[in-house]
Amino acid sequence: MDNNSAEFVGSIPDLYDRGLGPVIFADYARAMAEFVALSAPRTVLETAAGTGIVTRALRDHLLAATKITATDLNGPMLDIATDKFAQGEVTLQVADAQALPFGDTMFDAIVCQFGIMFYPDRPKSYREALRVLRPGGRYFFSVWDAHRYNGFARVADAAIKEAFPVDPPGFYRVPFGCAAIDPIKQDLLDAGFTNIVVRVLPILKPVADLDLFARALIYGNPVIDQLKARGSMAADTLVERIAEHLRTEFGRSPTRIPLQAIVYETDRPA
Repeated sequence: MDNNSAEFVGSIPDLYDRGLGPVIFADYARAMAEFVALSAPRTVLETAAGTGIVTRALRDHLLAATKITATDLNGPMLDIATDKFAQGEVTLQVADAQALPFGDTMFDAIVCQFGIMFYPDRPKSYREALRVLRPGGRYFFSVWDAHRYNGFARVADAAIKEAFPVDPPGFYRVPFGCAAIDPIKQDLLDAGFTNIVVRVLPILKPVADLDLFARALIYGNPVIDQLKARGSMAADTLVERIAEHLRTEFGRSPTRIPLQAIVYETDRPA
């Protein structure tokens, strides 16, 4: 995946936040915040914060005195996050998780929801996380499980491949490409982390506005730019196909889609 394929710019951040956020991100954000709150951190760094969905959950679950710094490589995503907080409530900053602009041992906890799949050098990102954590600090992050456990992604990917049998856009292979647990555990151990806890969290999620969700599956991430580069099919036609496939497979009133994430928790040795 090249650097441009993970860019969330233009109208993408808004549809990502409104169309995808309530369906596939919000429940896992609350769960993540609850896990983090158990360790009562005083300083928290979030990487790949996107539009602030997890950031908002962290602010709601952590003590008011906890200092939260939320970062993302894409400034337009953080622009959406800005409206979710009062002035001074959190710090939002553009930063690369593989080269964090922070000193050593600055944070009690680091949080990353559904971000590491996009990092070109994940082992380097783990080493950076270890570096900025204080001894005994905790690193929490999540990845998506495979397509078979996340029906929306499987349906979207299949529809795209059907529409583009030659050189189909490959976006939906990337976020779901880190489902194997053992390689991630080994990379964490190699980076210097210990006490790895792995949780598999399934959800059966009702979708209140399926048409908006289907639209966001195309227009709310970089797949729309990949489609435009190939031409030949109107994106709206693909959105309609995805919505109909989702209704057919997961019901019409209401539609309930299966989700499954894998959450990791590990620490820097004291």
